[in-house]
Amino acid sequence: MEFIINNKEVLAQLPALQPNGVAISSSSQPFIEANTVEMSVKELEEQHIIPVWTTTNEPLISHMEFIETVWETTHKLFPQETIFKPNIRVSHPIKGRIPEAKHKAASQLEPWESTIYYERMMFVIELPSITQTINGNTLNLTIGGVKSYNLDNLYSKRAHADQRFQMFIGFSNKICCNLCVWSDGLKEELGIKNINQLSYASENMIQQFNAEKQLKAMQQFTSIQLSETEFAQLVGRSRMYKHIPDIAKKEIPAMLLGDQQLNTVVKDFYKDSNFGCETGGDISLWEFYNLMTGANKSSYIDTFVERTVNAHDFSNGILKHKTHSKPFWYMG
Repeated sequence: MEFIINNKEVLAQLPALQPNGVAISSSSQPFIEANTVEMSVKELEEQHIIPVWTTTNEPLISHMEFIETVWETTHKLFPQETIFKPNIRVSHPIKGRIPEAKHKAASQLEPWESTIYYERMMFVIELPSITQTINGNTLNLTIGGVKSYNLDNLYSKRAHADQRFQMFIGFSNKICCNLCVWSDGLKEELGIKNINQLSYASENMIQQFNAEKQLKAMQQFTSIQLSETEFAQLVGRSRMYKHIPDIAKKEIPAMLLGDQQLNTVVKDFYKDSNFGCETGGDISLWEFYNLMTGANKSSYIDTFVERTVNAHDFSNGILKHKTHSKPFWYMG
């Protein structure tokens, strides 16, 4: 992989690493917002119970073990780079209580009598010393993962049944903290039985990632212009997509953003100071792509990465239509 590494002056302004390799500061902007709360490593490790296989009471791989595994792999493969601490978001809390408090009213519970874990978790680890600039926007290499216990069959009677994980590597746009991930940087629906398999999968994903290829693909977006009329047609047909007959959908690239996200795309087209156009007119495909990844922040954790990849695929379809006259239903 070939990256542009920040010079010493820039690195001197970044958070230093402690001797144990733990970053003492991290990006504070949320990479996802909908129905999620920020969670510290300390709270996740010390206050959350660990789900188990219901029939055997054996523990599943915890959120913290997942994060630690990818964190260790990142340090192993990038020993000389600046690595921020994980930025963690969680959703769908599963609450409980200790047996001694089973008869208490909820309002009377003491903090130590309650238990909690979150069904869904997503994290990113940012490497600010591995960076590139596209259209004046700084992109930092970012590695992350998603764990949703609702995808696991917790009632399985099989010993060492698979647990489902997602892992990804791509870039985050520092001007807005939008994640830029495409299919080549995504390991989707990984079936994992233990930490060793998880470690191997994360290392394999990072080693196979071609950063130069993704950066080059995104750079091409900057050379394509979309008129306000083309923008309107793209949004309009994107709204139509979910309503067309299933047989017709087989011939059309998917649009996974929902109405809420598409509403945000339109709103930000006129109001976003970085990627919009206050008076209408032309915007670049790069700006349109970032309007989509920005709107995707309102997606739930379990659909977020898939929609992120879809935003890139959709933009690439526009690119091929404009440069090679490839058919693209959304543009007629």
